[in-house]
Amino acid sequence: MIAMNYDTKIDMADGADPDADANPLDYQGEDERRSNRRMWLFAGLAMLVLVALWYLAHREEPTKIGNKEGAQVPLVTVIAPGSATVLGRISATGTLAARRELPVGSVGEGGLVERVLVDAGDWVRAGQVLAIIDRSVQSQQQESLSAQIQVAQADARLAQANLDRALKLVDRGFISKADVDRLTATRDSSGARVRVARAQLGEMQARTRRLNILAPASGLVLDRNVEPGQVVSSGSGALFRIAKDGEMEMLAKLSEADLGSIASGVMAKVTPVGSGKTFDGQIWQVAPIIDPQTRQGEARIALAYAPELRPGGFANAEIIAGSIDAPLLPESAVLSDAKGSYVYIIDAGNKARRRDVKTGMITADGIVIESGLSGSEQIVMRAGAFLSDGEAVKALRAKPGA
Repeated sequence: MIAMNYDTKIDMADGADPDADANPLDYQGEDERRSNRRMWLFAGLAMLVLVALWYLAHREEPTKIGNKEGAQVPLVTVIAPGSATVLGRISATGTLAARRELPVGSVGEGGLVERVLVDAGDWVRAGQVLAIIDRSVQSQQQESLSAQIQVAQADARLAQANLDRALKLVDRGFISKADVDRLTATRDSSGARVRVARAQLGEMQARTRRLNILAPASGLVLDRNVEPGQVVSSGSGALFRIAKDGEMEMLAKLSEADLGSIASGVMAKVTPVGSGKTFDGQIWQVAPIIDPQTRQGEARIALAYAPELRPGGFANAEIIAGSIDAPLLPESAVLSDAKGSYVYIIDAGNKARRRDVKTGMITADGIVIESGLSGSEQIVMRAGAFLSDGEAVKALRAKPGA
């Protein structure tokens, strides 16, 4: 047998370590790592599938209910509003003022003010003296006129005596008829001079009385613009301002539409700013014109006197403008688009139908529906914006007070 020697040495690739031997443990660790990665991948996929199933199940359960054909329909809440009596209420703002404000000034010759007898906030009666003006000159003039009356009266008495004596001598022929006529004329003129003097004295007394500044009517003094030592005249303007009988009013500003829905006699509640009290009032006058700049009119609300009602202050008013019997819907049930306002009602076939309506006033309880509904319909309370006309739904009646 011929023995042959083979060279068992294998040439290594360029750059390899010829002395390095292959280790079986390295291949075993790589397999374990691949197995772990596959395990985590499968676990993650299973978790995603479970989450997706849970989401689909919980999303469809409260909103979808199967019908006879197996289709899914939306579940909607409906209400039957019926008909309610709604009081029309109009909110307005405005200022407070005296209903009848009386400016009081000097109507006489005027002069130096000696005393002022009242102040702002005082109650006065008609004819009460508010201030006194110096009258020393007028007093002297009255004395002079009184003396002139006495002189005229003496002349009249003398003229009468002369006439009486002449009449006794006429029958004897000592005095002519012409002399009697002259003496009669003298007596008449003397009597006239007495009356003139008395009239002049009366005029001076009236002028003197007008130096007193008097209250033209009973009421509350709102303002005082005079002090002792001040010189006043008929051109001095208002020295006092008086609210007749203490009556107040609110000058409420209203829009054209609101102004047309009220009339004299309508009741209102007025709340002054800064006061927690509300006062009952009544509209006594509605402005016949509209301000062309603001497009608003004025309603005057009469109020009884109260310390909290200060002229010039700001106030809020709630005016009761009649009542109406109509359905009342929550704002979420009324939708609107380019065609106007509408609601969705549920017909006998459980389908949503659009119904156009005309809305009225907005109250704290909802929106008044003036026309389009009788109140017996099943009306979608919420989520009407997500429905379409003719869409099948399942209706759930809203709980009372919802």
